[in-house]
Amino acid sequence: MTGWRQWLDASARWHGAAALGTGALPALAFPAPSLWWFAYVALVPWMLLARSAPTPRRAALVGWLGGLGFMLAVHHWLLPSLHVFTVVLAALLGALWAPWGWLLHRLLHTGPSPRQAAAALVAVPSAWLMVELVRSWQGLGGPWGLLGSSQWQVTPALRLASVGGVWLLSLLVVAVNTAVTLLVVARGARTPAVAGLVTTAVVTTVAWAWAPRPQTDGTARVAVVQPGVIDGADSAARRFDREEALTRRLAGRDVDLVVWGESSVGFDLAQRPDLARRLATLSRTVGADILVNVDARRPASDGGAAGRGIYKSSVLIGPDGPTGARYDKMRLVPFGEYVPARSLLGWATSVGKAAGEDRKRGTHQVVMDVRDQGGGELRVGPLVCFESAFPDMTRHLTEDGAQLLLAQSSTSTFQHSWAPEQHASLAALRAAETGRPMVHATLTGVSAVYAPDGSRMGPWLGTSADTAHVYTAPTAHGTTLYVRFGDWPVHAAIGILLVLAAAEAARRRLGHSATEPAPHGGASAP
Repeated sequence: MTGWRQWLDASARWHGAAALGTGALPALAFPAPSLWWFAYVALVPWMLLARSAPTPRRAALVGWLGGLGFMLAVHHWLLPSLHVFTVVLAALLGALWAPWGWLLHRLLHTGPSPRQAAAALVAVPSAWLMVELVRSWQGLGGPWGLLGSSQWQVTPALRLASVGGVWLLSLLVVAVNTAVTLLVVARGARTPAVAGLVTTAVVTTVAWAWAPRPQTDGTARVAVVQPGVIDGADSAARRFDREEALTRRLAGRDVDLVVWGESSVGFDLAQRPDLARRLATLSRTVGADILVNVDARRPASDGGAAGRGIYKSSVLIGPDGPTGARYDKMRLVPFGEYVPARSLLGWATSVGKAAGEDRKRGTHQVVMDVRDQGGGELRVGPLVCFESAFPDMTRHLTEDGAQLLLAQSSTSTFQHSWAPEQHASLAALRAAETGRPMVHATLTGVSAVYAPDGSRMGPWLGTSADTAHVYTAPTAHGTTLYVRFGDWPVHAAIGILLVLAAAEAARRRLGHSATEPAPHGGASAP
């Protein structure tokens, strides 16, 4: 009863409503608004609310409801597909921020001392990163809306991404928010707060000046074919016809590779040899290999019945037909391509557009060899749609020798939302992290190409585009620090939290020992 009374209390209701609103604010830093600069102060109202909560429990509630607001804001475009289930998922994931809210209250509730302020500057960003790490697991929705990814168009931030990936960007963005919060609430903590801001500026400057930069060594001419929205009866066949017509326009343009979007071929090519022959003819006409994406039921895989089912596969087509290079999508979209624990959550299919049948997963990543116009080979690493959000996948492809990264996507369900632009922006970070150019080719969304430093190459193809566009992207060799050392900011954050937890435990143990009464039978004072 006490808990319910607290919830019904007017102050608690105010805190709850304010937490939902302040938690949603950081979403404005992402496309389409793209107020990237706002990310550096967007968390301050949420932090102030958690810090001012009357009890640690209320601060945890503020953390949870703020997380709910944030998840709803960055995933609002899912509402037409998942309906009320979007709120349920946001509430479950929002609970990950409850410990973060408690930590803010623990460190900042009373006027923090310089020591507490210094601890907050490292602990609060590290705790935020743990939330991002956990929710980045593909089963919980994957790394969509990581705070650091809001900085995709900021050149110094892209340089930092080459050092520590999107994780380092999230750490520094939250650190700046923490420093600003300290400047607001604690006069005695201004010195460490300013020191934190100066440290952030120094880290950015050092990365800009000293981080190794992959050296360009050539160019790759890549054509992106985007047919636009094609609905209605027999849409798969009509889409193929339109993509074929657009691709024919590329004849004589000296392209090295033609890329079609996700689900660009709705038939298994082994069962439709007529389509395979048409694609081979296209390859000969254009003088380049074609990377298509097959979204179809495969009768069997590797000769075994266990592989039967629907796959999304990147398939490379040469002048003689399929070359044998194929990548099956490994990380599927929860509810969109499979329903987690379908026996328990299968009801989601009755309230939205959740997958009626689970898609099959691939088992390993693939680097494909593409013949280029110079007679050599261009090594490309394909991903499918949602997978471009995972920094580890492009890092591994780079380690395996990929010279060009590709993401085949389709956001046909979310054409009139923020999703297409948010998705296209992720490729800039993946390019900067790996030092490899990246192509984001969509069926109906926003297509874009980025150079090895993450800068944009040529125009974005918007959601209404119906065209084939050729991009000339520089290729590069060498490795970035992120490719070399991996997710070291995550490991550093874990280490920081463990050290601070050990220090707090030791402090409490010493404090408890100092207040213990003398044991009975001890010597009396003379």
